[in-house]
Amino acid sequence: MRSRVYVGAACATLVALLAPDAARAQAGGNLGLLNPNLATAEQLAGVPGLDGDGVAAITDARPFLRMSDLHAVVAEHVPAEGHEAVYRAMFVPIDLNDVTDEEILLIPGMGNRMLHEFEEYRPYVALAQFHREIGKYVDDDELARLAQYVYVRIDLNTASEEAILSIPGVGGRMQHEFEEYRPYTSMAQFRREIGKYVDEDEVERLARYVEIR
Repeated sequence: MRSRVYVGAACATLVALLAPDAARAQAGGNLGLLNPNLATAEQLAGVPGLDGDGVAAITDARPFLRMSDLHAVVAEHVPAEGHEAVYRAMFVPIDLNDVTDEEILLIPGMGNRMLHEFEEYRPYVALAQFHREIGKYVDDDELARLAQYVYVRIDLNTASEEAILSIPGVGGRMQHEFEEYRPYTSMAQFRREIGKYVDEDEVERLARYVEIR
């Protein structure tokens, strides 16, 4: 598990500026994009260009902790010219602060100019920052489309209920468990406590969305 430190002096100032927005959801709103870690086999079978073998390969390999992991499987079953159609239907959300150029470029419609803009504003401390900065270059509809591919990790000790519930696959019961064990002092504590309720693979999937600041 990669650990990242986002908050230096400059970031602390940015956090203060974003305080009114920081309680909002930190994963982009979903407009119908399937999460391959959560989708049923029946849902995956409806992804354009994905045959039965591809569906089976995806369900066998999950959870995917990075988009590059999913792409490696898709590339074995779908020709390169079909990848964009697949990723318009299905994608592993990417951490805006921990993602490669290659993963960003897998977002349909993404080119080098927008790749540069995604990277220009790092580190992101809230999804509201992404909306504000990327919204300078695209209209509201395109911004909403792009936002469903990305997220910013939440702080386990301060995240709002809404922010926790924005994590794909988290419902009311798990949101309660996230809050039950505050304050968290380490990611090991998070893994230990949440591991009481879900298996190790699911703990690692959830851990991709959280941090301790």
